Amino acid sequence: ESGAQVIGLSALLTTTMPQMKVVIDALKEAGVGTKVMIGGAPITQSYCDEIGADGYAPDAASAVDTAKALLG
Repeated sequence: ESGAQVIGLSALLTTTMPQMKVVIDALKEAGVGTKVMIGGAPITQSYCDEIGADGYAPDAASAVDTAKALLG
């Protein structure tokens, strides 16, 4: 409804990481085409690939570059 082009998800604890996949799956099921970026202390590019997120950034500064690339 808001017209967001990118959704950012962050996990600070490994216990919250599985919810990222839940959100990504729900967005896909609902037909929402918004790009999803993930990050946070326990997150890796490998996990990003595993759960089907569109982008990963290890910190806020590189998240800006990742968002720009996703919207490219």
